[in-house]
Amino acid sequence: MNRHIHSAALLTVAAIALGTHTPPATAQQGGQPTEATPATRTANAGVAERLPLANRGDFDAAKRGLIARDPALVIKDSDGQPVWDMTAYDFIEGAAPATVNPSLWRQAKLNDLHGLYKVTDRVYQLRGYDLSNMSLIEGDSGWIVVDPLTTAETAAAAWQMAKAHIIDDKPIVAVIFTHSHIDHFGGIEGVLSPEQAKRDNVRIIAPKGFMEESTSENLLAGPAMGRRATYMFGGALARDARGHVDSGLGKAPSKGHFSILAPTDIIDHTGQTLTVDGVDFDFQYTPESEAPAELTFYLPQFKAFCGAEIVSHTLHNVYTLRGAKVRHALKWSGYIDEALQRYGQRAEVVFNSHHWPVWGHDEIVDYLKVQRDTYKYIHDQTLRLANAGYTPREIAEQLTLPESLAKPFHNRGYYGTVSHDAKAVYQWYFGWFDGNPAHLNPLPPTESARKYVDYMGGADAVVAKAQQSFDAGDYRWTAEVLNKVVFAEPDNAAARQLLANTYDQLGYQAESGPWRDIYLTGAKELRDGPLGTSLDLSRGIGLLRQVPIERFFDAMAARLNGPEAAKRDLTINFDFTDLGQNHVLAIENGVLHHWQRPIAENADATVHLTHPALLALIGGKLSPKQLNVEGDRASLGRFFSLLETPDRGFAIVTP
Repeated sequence: MNRHIHSAALLTVAAIALGTHTPPATAQQGGQPTEATPATRTANAGVAERLPLANRGDFDAAKRGLIARDPALVIKDSDGQPVWDMTAYDFIEGAAPATVNPSLWRQAKLNDLHGLYKVTDRVYQLRGYDLSNMSLIEGDSGWIVVDPLTTAETAAAAWQMAKAHIIDDKPIVAVIFTHSHIDHFGGIEGVLSPEQAKRDNVRIIAPKGFMEESTSENLLAGPAMGRRATYMFGGALARDARGHVDSGLGKAPSKGHFSILAPTDIIDHTGQTLTVDGVDFDFQYTPESEAPAELTFYLPQFKAFCGAEIVSHTLHNVYTLRGAKVRHALKWSGYIDEALQRYGQRAEVVFNSHHWPVWGHDEIVDYLKVQRDTYKYIHDQTLRLANAGYTPREIAEQLTLPESLAKPFHNRGYYGTVSHDAKAVYQWYFGWFDGNPAHLNPLPPTESARKYVDYMGGADAVVAKAQQSFDAGDYRWTAEVLNKVVFAEPDNAAARQLLANTYDQLGYQAESGPWRDIYLTGAKELRDGPLGTSLDLSRGIGLLRQVPIERFFDAMAARLNGPEAAKRDLTINFDFTDLGQNHVLAIENGVLHHWQRPIAENADATVHLTHPALLALIGGKLSPKQLNVEGDRASLGRFFSLLETPDRGFAIVTP
């Protein structure tokens, strides 16, 4: 595969921001997922015995306030392609099959309960229309929309459900984005167009830093994050008892078009109050918790606290497996405590950006305390053990929550886990190095694997021993040694098949939805080959309109082939005629720099374009040949030839 952008491609999606979108492969059928082994059946039966799975309290809460439900909820895009299908999960009923952890099966059943719900007086939620919830607050003359889901298609369908049952031609007067993750703002144009927002003076309320964080996360590291997200959310897996059943936080992200609107009102401190269409809001500012920019709020008139995503019905991620900045566990715990102190004695209901609400004073206080203490326990005990000399893997292996924190279902590891959260706390303070000299400069994976396999007597001997470990149910060790064989000999069919079977069993036993999906996706790729990515950023042109031009050039710098670029110096002007600004791009010492400054007279070439033209080029709707270039057009081609095309389908389970 040619990993460089030819001069004819210039400002393509691949060059600037989006990378290569590789659709899931359907060829190379290498076998189907296996049955649950006796060891897996025993492990899952043990989970069922230890947990009070018959307790119906959460099911009663998740069903409370139901107004309407669409039993055949399938949402399609303008081309008729499904972007959301709740009917795909109709198989989740009855007792857990042997191929699914019974605790995760219970969570999957709860997340299957979708529809329009009344939370309390003048507060409603649409649940099960996306990974997240959309909440609606009735003002005196209109509606306040909180977190309009991931995509326009799902948000529009949720809004239509609300219009059919509770909305009588009242307009949207305000939108609240609780935080900077796309499943809480991306669907905005499904309920409110930019033109309508401007015309009707709709208030857009968001935390400080929202626009910067929400538009930057997927740009610089987008290709890698998108590829890993396909693993984390099971994008290539079948929806069945041997595939994807749930993400713990919800079913899965939707796959439609996404956008964003800039805030008109910024929340930058706790205690900040606003009155919106007769509804009083008391805001809590919670940055560097579950998201870099986040807020919660309390509605004193309704005695309702919106916890956004600092609380939910799962242990959350201090580090998300798709890859992102590590979150601050101590601050996160502190914000939950602050919410408890400010609102806990007054609130009669807590509703969040995921899952179902919590009602009742005593239940709310206990709920907030348990979630607060969990993040602090993981934080403090990780540091205690680190200060005693334990390494991340050692800490993760021995750190368990006390029963008072581990037992409540709302705190179990359906999304985050104690294991990877503890490693995240370690990373926050100490970084990747555990202090062991052997880990300071180890061999790269393939070279290391070849030497390991040679030391262990060759691939055939390792596979034979691994089969014995597999038969004994020692799947973690089996995976570790077989991974060495696959990296040493990627075409070793026996090793690949046994490793895939091993990942099946690890996935079947996982309580965490993401852990299950990662194991099972790894198994599928070992059998069928790389499956690409399910994340298609070309559907996000509405979001890209809001990205500062500087971020596109940052993304270009992260694509630069440094060794090749070090052989030449180039300077290019990008003159945005509609914005009245010029950006000078210069390559020196293998590094791409950019500045907003007057046109450089000594530049090799100057490109005259508009911001919409840039977006059209990114979306492939404008030919690079139509660019207005002054100076040496060939130098512009040389410039872009130095930018590598990210491969969104890169190998993970093989070298």
